[in-house]
Parts: sequence; C-alpha cells; structure tokens
Amino acid sequence: CSTTSVIKCKAAVIWEHKKPFRIVEVEVAPPKANEVRIKILASGICRSDDHVLSGALQKTLPVILGHEAAGVVESIGEGVTSVKPGDKVIPLFLAQCGVCSCCLHPKGNIFDKATGLMADGTSRFSYQGKPIYHFVNTSTFTEYTVVPEYSVAKIDPAAPPEKVCLIGCGFSTGYGAAINSAKVEPGSSCAIFGLGGVGLSVIMGCKAAGASRIIGVDINKDKFPKARELGATDCINPLDFKKPINEVLFDMTDGEGVDYSFEVIGRTDTMVCA
Repeated sequence: CSTTSVIKCKAAVIWEHKKPFRIVEVEVAPPKANEVRIKILASGICRSDDHVLSGALQKTLPVILGHEAAGVVESIGEGVTSVKPGDKVIPLFLAQCGVCSCCLHPKGNIFDKATGLMADGTSRFSYQGKPIYHFVNTSTFTEYTVVPEYSVAKIDPAAPPEKVCLIGCGFSTGYGAAINSAKVEPGSSCAIFGLGGVGLSVIMGCKAAGASRIIGVDINKDKFPKARELGATDCINPLDFKKPINEVLFDMTDGEGVDYSFEVIGRTDTMVCA
C-alpha cells in the first residue's frame, strides 16, 4: 500500500508576498507513518489563499497554498487505516485530530497543528533541494500533496471532483454558518451580504433550516439568478438605493430587521451594515 518513490510534479508556489505564483516542478516525498499522498483532481480558490498572497495572513515562505480540493489517494504511509490507494478524498484544513484541546472541546475544532510542516517537523515538498512549506495541512495547488491521515475524508467515488472540492471550505463554511453557528430556525428571516460561493452556501443552509425569507445582498446583479435558484426569496443591489442598505432591509421587514444576518465579504463597512 505504501511507496518509497519521490514524485516530480507541477505546483504553484508563493515565493514572496504580493508577487505572482510561480509554477515550477517540485519534488513530493512519499508519505511517512500516518500520512497520505494524494493526487489532486480539482482545487477551488479561496479568499484565504489570497490573504497569504497579499501578506494579510502571514505564513512562512516559500509555500504551496490551496485548501479546497478533491483528489485520489496515491499511496499511504505505515499505520494508515481509514483510506487506501484509489479512494477518492477531500483534504481537510480544519481537521479533527481527536487529541488536542481544540478538537476535544465540545463547541468546535479550531485546529492548531497546521504549522507549515508535518508532524516530524519536516516538509514533504522541495524545490532544487530546498524545502517548501505546507499550508494548513493541505497544500492543494499542486498535482500531488501529502497530508496527515486525520486531514483526509473519504467520499463517494462517483462524486464529481470539480464540485465536491467546494465542500473542503466554501460550502461547509457557508452552510455551517447557517446550520451550526447561527442555528437558523424555521420561519425566520435572513440577510446574506455577498453572494459568492460562501454566500450561496449560506442561502442553502438557511433554506434547509426552513427560513421563510432569505434576502441576498450584492452589488453584482448577475449573481441574483443563481441565488434565487438556491433559495433566496429577495435579491437587492445596494447601488440601486440612495439610503444605506441596512435601512433598506429595515424597510423590507416592517422596521424589525432580520432575525439572522450573515456578512460573507470580509469588509468592515458591510459588517457594520449587517
């Protein structure tokens, strides 16, 4: 089940903050004990990756980013039992190791072991003999990656990689915000500021929870048809109004406002409105 061969493949590497990715041929070492090497089939791009690129999120460089993917297990290290070569999987950037204090806490698992290196303090990536750092135990902007066994979730082999890769971050973040964090209730009203991948996932979560009114807010009206298709009852563009959008929402809800408000953009001004 395991292999000792190094794989040479292409990867998009960040060498400096605020500088473009460079696609180079890297070497990916075989998995060690309790590790899994994955062939990446599809990877989404998340704003968190851009935060590293811009320098807003500081990580040790050079680094291979990416944390929203689907792939196939290529090989496994000693002691791995949950997956085998050929299994289709999703790498997990917020893993459940089941040991650290965060994972043992009943309210969540803000995992704290993603240091940029594997458990033994070394990297599985190298370029011209020098190490390249991992990103949140996933590093999916590469044709092959190595992750801890606890950072792998086996999925249905028939699942389309270009769609299920979004479960790795975008979908679960938005859907989970509605279902797990806000705990949206049947008959409630919700506003979602930002109708990108995460915002659309919030809409799906609100609909699944039984919300009776789901108001999507975005300055790009091209996003409205998909939002309505997924469950939005109203879609509004702040640029269509002369008053602040939060006042518009109060007008739409008889002065009461909504029961749950989701800011899915990451801007302080929209946070204030929400």
